[in-house]
Amino acid sequence: MSRIGRKPIPVPEGVKINFKDGLVLVEGGKGALSWNIPEGIDAKIEENKILIERKSDEKRLKALHGLTRSLLSNMVTGVSAGFSITLDIVGVGYRVEAAGNDSLTFNLGYSNPVEYSLPEGVTATVEERGTRLILQGIDKQLVGETAARIRKIRPPDAYKGKGVRYSGEILRLKPGKAGAKA
Repeated sequence: MSRIGRKPIPVPEGVKINFKDGLVLVEGGKGALSWNIPEGIDAKIEENKILIERKSDEKRLKALHGLTRSLLSNMVTGVSAGFSITLDIVGVGYRVEAAGNDSLTFNLGYSNPVEYSLPEGVTATVEERGTRLILQGIDKQLVGETAARIRKIRPPDAYKGKGVRYSGEILRLKPGKAGAKA
């Protein structure tokens, strides 16, 4: 058995879960998410807990067992508490501004500002005079992918550390020419 797949998923109050023809629908206070459960994997609710089981020990089903449990757990957490990722913008003159409800404007040292439109289901909050960006949403995968795409606009520089980085990300800076001779 998969160590992750056999762990039950606790269902908090206010979260409704429906299983219908291989489709699971999770509804909560923050919204609703749905996902198709792979064939060969069964999910059921017992005593406010979701249990995931596989029909056989086929290699493909073993791989999907833990994945299914993780995705369902993320769905339950997302509709009840939500997910957020914080990005720090480091560099002189580097900043972000909210341009409407679903658009961001980045000034990251390029000749022109970079416009980025947020996908549906992700909201952004700009703090600390444009140097901190908080992305929030109910879909963990979508929030993480959006953060990665924003970071890709200007990844942290290896020598000075300027750019967009995750909050708490540890960078190892290179010493440069002067440090290499010493």
